[in-house]
Amino acid sequence: MGQTRYDIEGIQVGQPITTYVNGKEIKTAINKKRIHKPVYLSQLNFGGDGQGDLVHHGGYDKAVCVFPYDHYTYFEQFLGVPLQEAAFGENVTVHQLVETEVRIGDVFQFGEAIVEVSQPRQPCVKLSLKHGNMKLVKEVQQTGYTGFYLRVLKEGMVSPDEALVLVEKALHSITVHEVNEVKYRQVDQNRLKAVLEVDALADVVRKSLEKRVQPI
Repeated sequence: MGQTRYDIEGIQVGQPITTYVNGKEIKTAINKKRIHKPVYLSQLNFGGDGQGDLVHHGGYDKAVCVFPYDHYTYFEQFLGVPLQEAAFGENVTVHQLVETEVRIGDVFQFGEAIVEVSQPRQPCVKLSLKHGNMKLVKEVQQTGYTGFYLRVLKEGMVSPDEALVLVEKALHSITVHEVNEVKYRQVDQNRLKAVLEVDALADVVRKSLEKRVQPI
C-alpha cells in the first residue's frame, strides 16, 4: 500500500517590506513570490523567506505556512476577483490537504525535510489589507478555511516539484478544523480538553485554550 501524496501548486517566499495603508506604516512579508529552484528548509523557514512581525509570525512552530489550493475558488467568489499565487501569504500551496482531513501531529516527508502539522493558521488584519476587504479575516475564520502551520523535524532541501508525502498519521482524531472550531466557537469542555491532550499542538495555541478550561 503506497503512501498518500499531496501535490504542491507552488512554494513561495518573501522578505518583509514596509508599506503604508490608510496612512499607517505596516511591515509585512505577506506578498510572497513563487520560486522555481530547490530551496533549503531550516527549522525556522525556507531560505529567502522572512516575517515582518516576529511576535505573531515565524518561529519553530510556524516555520511553514500551508494553504489548500482547494479554497481558492471559494475566496475568488467571495472577493469577486481572480487570485494570484500565494494569495493568503502562504509558503506552500497544496492540493487536497484540507483542514477537515489533516490532523495536528501528522508528519510528512517534504523533499529531504520532515515536517509536522503544529496548529491552524490564524489570519491577521494584514490579509484583509492585502485584498482590500476588511471582512476577509472573519470569513476565513468562520469557514475554517485557514490553512495551517508546519514545524520542521528534519531540515533539508525541497524542490518546488516535490509532494507532501504522509509518513505518519496522528493516532488521535483532532484535525486542524477541530482546533478552529474550539478556537472560534463556543464548544463543550470535553471537546476543548480533547484538543489540549494533543502533544503536538503548538504551545501558543495550548496556552490560549487552557484559559478557557472551566474549573470542576
